[in-house]
Amino acid sequence: MFIKQAASLKGELSIPGDKSISHRSVMFGAISNGLTEAANFLNSADCLSTISCFRKLGIEIDMKEIKPGRTTVKIHGKGLHGLRQPSSVLDVGNSGTTARLLSGILAGQPFSTTLTGDASIQKRPMGRIIEPLREMGADIKGAGGGGYAPLTIQKSALHGIHYHTKTASAQVKSCILLAGLYADSATRVTEPALSRNHTELMLGSFGAQLEAEDKTVTIQPGPDLTGQKIEVPGDISSAAYFIAAALITPNSELLIQNVGINPTRDGILRAAYAMNADIAKLNVHEASGEPVCDLLVRSSSLTGTAINGSLIPTLIDEIPVLAVMAAYANGTTVISDAAELKVKESNRIDTVVSNLKAMGADITATDDGMVIHGGKPLHHAVIDPHMDHRIAMSFAVAALCAQGGAEIRDEQCVTISYPDFYKDLTGCVQ
Repeated sequence: MFIKQAASLKGELSIPGDKSISHRSVMFGAISNGLTEAANFLNSADCLSTISCFRKLGIEIDMKEIKPGRTTVKIHGKGLHGLRQPSSVLDVGNSGTTARLLSGILAGQPFSTTLTGDASIQKRPMGRIIEPLREMGADIKGAGGGGYAPLTIQKSALHGIHYHTKTASAQVKSCILLAGLYADSATRVTEPALSRNHTELMLGSFGAQLEAEDKTVTIQPGPDLTGQKIEVPGDISSAAYFIAAALITPNSELLIQNVGINPTRDGILRAAYAMNADIAKLNVHEASGEPVCDLLVRSSSLTGTAINGSLIPTLIDEIPVLAVMAAYANGTTVISDAAELKVKESNRIDTVVSNLKAMGADITATDDGMVIHGGKPLHHAVIDPHMDHRIAMSFAVAALCAQGGAEIRDEQCVTISYPDFYKDLTGCVQ
C-alpha cells in the first residue's frame, strides 16, 4: 500500500474499542454466571481468536454489528467451573494476550488442553507464564525446549503463591491472577513497576475479591462471578497513531473521541506532553470504571525527550509511533529500559530502527531501546513491517510527512488490532 504525503489532517473520528478490555470481556464473561454484554467490542483478528477459543470451550457467544465499526458481543457465561474440554487444539492466532491469559484459566480446569498459535506466537516467550504456573502446581509443557507454544496443560490442583515478576507485564500478572481464581489460597503478584490494570478493575466489577497495594495485587480464590454490561472505551494504542499524525503534520487538528485514558496506559500522552505536544482532554468521564475522554490534537513543534523507567510499561505498544514522532522532533530522544520490544510480534527495536533509517532518519539501536536525533527530513522508502501491525501503522504515519510518502508491504497485518485503520487515516487527510 502506498501512503501519500499529506498537507494536513482535519476532522473527527471514533477509534475502535480497546483490545485489552475486549479480550477480557470475553474471558471474564465466560467464567461468570449469566450474561455479559460488551458494547464497542473490537472486531479484530486478535479478539476474534479469543472468541473462537471460548466457543470451543463450550461458551455461547453472539456478535452483532450495531452500526458500521461498532459491534456488541454477548457472552453467555457458565461460571467459574463451567468450561468444557475442547474437541480440538485451541488456536490463538497472533494473539499473545489470548495465549497468556487463557493459559491461566486453563491451568485450573479439570481437563487437558493444547493451545497453539501462528508462527509469530510460536516464537514468543511463554516461559514467563510457565514458571509461575508451575510454581502454583500446574502441569504445563511447552515446545522448543519447553518455553514456547504449542502449550499442553494437564489437569492439576493449584495452590496460592506470592510471585515477583521479572518484568512489568499485564499479561503475566493477569495469567497468574486468573489461575489464582482456581487455587486453594490467596495468590499475590508483585511487579517491578505497575503494568496496565484492566484485569484488576474488570475482575473486581464481576465480583472477584482483589486488593491492590502499590505494586502488589492479591486475589482470593473461588468467587461467584456475575456477568456485567461493559462499555469498551476507544483504544489509546489505536488513538496513538492519529495523535502522532496530527502532531507531526502541518496545519492539522483532529478530535479523537471516546479514548480510554487509564493512568496505567496513558504514557503516550505523558511522553507527548514532554515533547511539547498540543493535546487537550475534553469531556472527561468514566465508562465501566475506566476513565475516558475526547482528545483535541493540533500540529506542534515537537522536541526531543527521554522515555524510560516506570513510564515504559504505560506505553510499550506505542514506542514505534513515538519513535516516528521523535524522528520529526527537534533534538534528541532517548528511549531506554524497553528490551521488552525485542519479544513482541517482531523485534520492534530492529524493525523501527531499520525502517526509519531507510527513510533517512538519524537513529541508532541500543540494547534496550534507541537514540533518535530528530529533525532530519525523511523521504520515500519501502517499509517492511515484518507482519507486525504496530510497525505498519507507525510507518503509515511516518509517510504522511515524508517526501514522496512511503510504500507499506504486507499492509493487511493491521487487521490484528485495527481493521479499518487505512480507511480512517485517509479519511482525515486533506
